[in-house]
Amino acid sequence: MPDAAALRLHAEAGLLAGRLAGVLTGAFPQATGAVAEAITWLDSAFQAARAGRDPATLGGGALARPPADGPHPLDRLAGALALGATDVDLLLLAGMAEVHEGYAVVLRTLHPRGEALASVGLAAHLLGPGSEARAALRRRLEGGTLLRAGVLRLSGEGPFFERSLLPAEGLWSVLGGGHDWPAGLRPLAVPLASGGLARWFAGAQTAAVALRERAACTLLVSAETEDTAAARARALAAHAGRDAEVLAWPAGADAALEALLGAHALARGVVPVLVPAVADPAVPELPALAAFPDAALVCVRSGGVQPRGPRPLLALAAERPRPAELRTMWQESLPELKRQAPTLATRYPLEPHQAELVATDLRLRAALVGRAPTLADVAEAVRGRAQATLATGVARRRPRARWSDLILPADRLAQLREACARLAHRERVLERWRFAETLGGGSGVRLLFAGPPGTGKTLAVDVLASELGLDVLAVDLSRVVSKWIGETEKNLAGVFAAAEQAQAVLFFDEADALFGRRTEVSDAHDRYANLETAYLLARLERFEGLAVLATNLRQNLDPAFLRRLEFLVEFEEPDTAQRLALWRLHLPAAAPLAADVDLEELAEHYPLVGGHIRNAAFAAAFLAAAENTAIARAHLVHAIRREYEKAGRAFPGDFTER
Repeated sequence: MPDAAALRLHAEAGLLAGRLAGVLTGAFPQATGAVAEAITWLDSAFQAARAGRDPATLGGGALARPPADGPHPLDRLAGALALGATDVDLLLLAGMAEVHEGYAVVLRTLHPRGEALASVGLAAHLLGPGSEARAALRRRLEGGTLLRAGVLRLSGEGPFFERSLLPAEGLWSVLGGGHDWPAGLRPLAVPLASGGLARWFAGAQTAAVALRERAACTLLVSAETEDTAAARARALAAHAGRDAEVLAWPAGADAALEALLGAHALARGVVPVLVPAVADPAVPELPALAAFPDAALVCVRSGGVQPRGPRPLLALAAERPRPAELRTMWQESLPELKRQAPTLATRYPLEPHQAELVATDLRLRAALVGRAPTLADVAEAVRGRAQATLATGVARRRPRARWSDLILPADRLAQLREACARLAHRERVLERWRFAETLGGGSGVRLLFAGPPGTGKTLAVDVLASELGLDVLAVDLSRVVSKWIGETEKNLAGVFAAAEQAQAVLFFDEADALFGRRTEVSDAHDRYANLETAYLLARLERFEGLAVLATNLRQNLDPAFLRRLEFLVEFEEPDTAQRLALWRLHLPAAAPLAADVDLEELAEHYPLVGGHIRNAAFAAAFLAAAENTAIARAHLVHAIRREYEKAGRAFPGDFTER
């Protein structure tokens, strides 16, 4: 069935054709040839459009005949811009060639340059005779709403009345029920999700009123990422009862594109949600939208923006959902795992639109495999969604370490378990007990692991991540820290964005390279290095997940950084009992040991750290396999000697030779 919007345009063009036939008949009473054919075609189009109705009842223009089945794009556009009947006639005349090829033939016959378009002169004949009417038309086209709002265009370089009338790019299609946007405006697919946002909506009541009342203002929504800001903006528009369209706003866009955006948005009846694309992410330039008579939402990353123009502006910051809100979010997004919502809230503090994407993936998986989703499925879906977002210098790994793999003193293990408990019980402490009201910064957990290489710092990170059901994002600081001024901060922003998207444990090894004591300022590089450290400290405080920083040299760290940590875990070289446990851990029960192997003597005689013990056990196994024998004392001692050599330490010798 033909679209009702397109049928309305056909009908109104036909009725306008009747008026145009009357004008031509009066101007050319003895018309022959092409003009006579034009009059005949226009009259036939009019007869089809009036469908037996009395012509006397068809006056008043298109606005006097609103459709019974709801507002048409033409009526929405006219109402928003306060267009009159004459304005609508000009728009219909400009678009007639798009309705039927017969109109194009007629217009080509009547155009002074033979174009299949309506000329300004033809519009003057249609709207009334006399020089006063022509002067009024010229004023209407040169300074009126139609051109200023981007609804109509004038083409051609000749005399004014020989120029052509055209509707705005793509606008006629929209008036006929089409959905395509012009080439300069690219729609973005952003999920609509509002779970857990009740508190944020309550704080955005003024913005919601502005949307409902169609106030001419810009609502600036800022968040850690543009995607999050766009999703919040779309959710806010829906909360206010408005349809919204999310669009990429190109850098360097001019006033003509702003007018085109306005015409399309008004005809569609949607709120534009604009995501500026900028060369420098630190300073996006906001569109002015000076002539747009409705609210518009502009989405930016938190930080500096560059407003322009006198248009009123309301700013909204997209605060992260609190633990209780995250639980509500997961309950709404994944009702199949409603009982697991507290666990999901702890492990995956996503934004609502991200949770909705994960839920979409899980429903597809459930339909394919024929079972309800599980926590493991959620982890896989989150991991899959985050694969494409890894920043420079970030490597992802999926840990499989267990608490039994970690040989540490009891008090150190207790610290690690306390860190996990902090994440698990955030909702109770921060929300129910209201500690969030006095807490500064984010609700994440930050740990420092300090100790010599090989003492288990990296393994402890993997154990924590496994316990929480998360991956590890390991940051290679040698690729993040740059000699170029300002580049390190940009790289760090990418690191945190990747960690938040992946919902993984963030691991900075050799953290003293970045968190070291701030320098005395002697040049621009020192000043920027201190600014980078300050940025990193502030950003680390806002990180909502688990961040672990490891260092071999605790004394080199900035005291200001140490004060921002919840846990400081010392990793010391293992004692004899711990070394024995490490040997037993790294020599699996299935590995054949010769009778001359005495693990207690190895632990007593060779003061190795866990990393060296693991390496020695592994190397000795390969030596034995090459000889097709069990792992003997000689294999282990040989492998231990190699570890001493790699560490640059003197080998104590073979204790059996003494």
